[in-house]
Amino acid sequence: MAATALAAGLSQAQADFQLSERFTDADGDLVADIPDDESQWLDPDTLVFAYTPVEDPAVYADVWAGFLEHMEEVTGKEVQFFPVQSNAAQIEAMRAGRLHVAGFNTGSNPLAVACAGFRPFAMMAAEDGSFGYEMEIITYPDSGIDEVEDIRGKTLTHTSETSNSGFKAPTALMASEFGMTSGEDYEVDFSGKHDNSVLGVANEDYEVATVANSVKNRMIDRGVIDADQLEVIYQSDTFPTTGYGTVYNLAPELQDDIKEAFFSFDWEGSQLAEEFGRNGEEQFIPISFQDHWAVIRQIDEANGVEYNCD
Repeated sequence: MAATALAAGLSQAQADFQLSERFTDADGDLVADIPDDESQWLDPDTLVFAYTPVEDPAVYADVWAGFLEHMEEVTGKEVQFFPVQSNAAQIEAMRAGRLHVAGFNTGSNPLAVACAGFRPFAMMAAEDGSFGYEMEIITYPDSGIDEVEDIRGKTLTHTSETSNSGFKAPTALMASEFGMTSGEDYEVDFSGKHDNSVLGVANEDYEVATVANSVKNRMIDRGVIDADQLEVIYQSDTFPTTGYGTVYNLAPELQDDIKEAFFSFDWEGSQLAEEFGRNGEEQFIPISFQDHWAVIRQIDEANGVEYNCD
């Protein structure tokens, strides 16, 4: 079922998305405004960047190194890679003012926008502008799980509650398309990250799991696992991928410089191209949280998600 069809089938209304009372949204774009009061602006000597912890952060410190050097040249600031261990830790770091530039995963974007003042503006895409990934439900050969209905009575492993493909979308899907309710018709547990789920299924520690196929495919390409260790029993249509942006209260000129760093980066021969080119990604494109994440907010609505910023 397509992501848009899944959301439409569950709720025609947009999720009840509201920013924290800390923020204003005078232009109605669902993203925190830059403060009018210059005394509230941040202009740090060192920018801190974090990439969503879908896999071991140590893998990505080197992958992002060349890009962060480019950001240093464009902004005139030092840039530090921050190896966050969880989506919650990443959101809290930005909320507390310790994280300035970040890539938040698909499912975490609404919470980061609502509670941490995240202002997403870019996403990775292919040369033709196409973008995104698919949610897959995976198992291992001869597990006895040949189709989604076979999950009934078993344990489905998710990644984390803030992950779209690792939890939100499949939970909505299981209820809407297959008539199975989480915790009633099947049990759930959480691996923490997509690579944990992929490895867990490949090693037969988990019977069946929900993952982003972009992560799975990169792990296969790197030789972490073999493709024949996994079987895919369901694949969704395409969702938006990681959104990149800044915290709302960075100085406006600095935010503009950071955007320039993303859109002027030369991918050819870069470590980003080597890693993310495995998924066909080779550029950053502009995005709108209001438009590109509408389906994710609808899935959140279907799952009863509340953007609680306490």
